[in-house]
Amino acid sequence: MLDAITPIILTFDEEANIGRCLAGLTWAHSVLVVDSFSTDKTVEIARSFANVKLIQNRFVDPASQLNFALDSGEVKTPWILRMDADYLLAQPLRQEIDALDPPPTLGAYRIPFRYAVQGRELRASLYPALPLLARVKALRYWQDGHTEKAKIAAPIGELNAPMIHDDRKPLGRWLHSQWRYMEREADKLRASTAASLDWADRLRKTRVLAAPAMFFYCLVVKGLMLDGWAGMFYTLQRVTAELILALCLIDRDFQALFSAGHDDHPGH
Repeated sequence: MLDAITPIILTFDEEANIGRCLAGLTWAHSVLVVDSFSTDKTVEIARSFANVKLIQNRFVDPASQLNFALDSGEVKTPWILRMDADYLLAQPLRQEIDALDPPPTLGAYRIPFRYAVQGRELRASLYPALPLLARVKALRYWQDGHTEKAKIAAPIGELNAPMIHDDRKPLGRWLHSQWRYMEREADKLRASTAASLDWADRLRKTRVLAAPAMFFYCLVVKGLMLDGWAGMFYTLQRVTAELILALCLIDRDFQALFSAGHDDHPGH
């Protein structure tokens, strides 16, 4: 099935990751890289691979970039494999995909993840399985908080071999990205009712419970304490993300109170 797939990769300043990602996609006749006008060597590295077609588009959100890719006319295959530059398609997953014979009624395959810290794979992570391998026909994406979701009306199958997530960008870049992501998540949570949220997002709406719960969940429930400093690093990343989200929520609470105060006292 590999010859029926076009991998699509979204990039912005991914020189630390893009070469490793593309090295695992040399089987593809064409790889579509949608770049948001990178300022580092991302474009140079991507164009060094003979099977890469690179197009650029101003970034609004991941869903808009993916829909831009689908509408670009550069996808000639019936299936796409949605990738990030820090994803690695290892041999077991490639072999499982190649052996697929999907029925015409199937719309996508959900792929699980293994998370790696500087190349060391962890025993567990919080990454859910995602429908990364999708049939192009009628496929569209919509933005949900800081990430996109695929609108797939047809049934979705499940794959067993994982996609590897191994982001090697500097920690400062990760922190900057998390602030941007969590601002979007804060807006989503404030606009949502408690009844529409799962238990994790309900904890986040308390502002104070999510971070300590995340620390315990990662280290103890997921067993990441057994993965040494790599497990601790991942745990602290997730806790930091929850703290940033709490700060964004509280900041918006203050802004709302300040705005209400001015509305009540128009003469001030």
